[in-house]
Amino acid sequence: MRLYKKLFYGWMSGLALLLSGCVGIPDGITPVKGFHVERYLGKWYEVARLDHSFERGLEQVSAEYSPRDDGDIRVINRGYNTAKQQWEEAEGRAKFVGAKDVGQLKVSFFGPFYGGYNIVELDPNYQYVLIAGNDRDYLWVLSRTPQLDAAVQQRLVDKAKSLGFATDKLIFVKQ
Repeated sequence: MRLYKKLFYGWMSGLALLLSGCVGIPDGITPVKGFHVERYLGKWYEVARLDHSFERGLEQVSAEYSPRDDGDIRVINRGYNTAKQQWEEAEGRAKFVGAKDVGQLKVSFFGPFYGGYNIVELDPNYQYVLIAGNDRDYLWVLSRTPQLDAAVQQRLVDKAKSLGFATDKLIFVKQ
């Protein structure tokens, strides 16, 4: 029985380490400092993203951030599924990884499983943001308006490219 317990706790420890690795930040990337969550709350429109299964086929994508009673952040992602001809919505939770003035959070839409949400660049007026996931397979450009100024959009894409993201694979979202 002791061997079983040791194996079980060893497996659980390994799983915990594996899952905790999902909330990291890619090498060479630094999250913004001087972050103010109160200014970040509200509605954002998805301008561009790298493709991934949980948003595939969605247009008119937006994210709404609001405070939760427990101090975390409520995340409501919404998009129009063109194949199904219907709106889809997912509710998640975001938490700070460390200090609350650093734009490094973790987000979960599936219980205890979190992914990295790293704010790489943020407009001083909180009008646009560049977000990296826990690795270079996840990248988003968000804006407070459905359309982002072309020069600003290109600057964010150029920054993402300089950080090693495959910007040639970006999907520009129809709003």
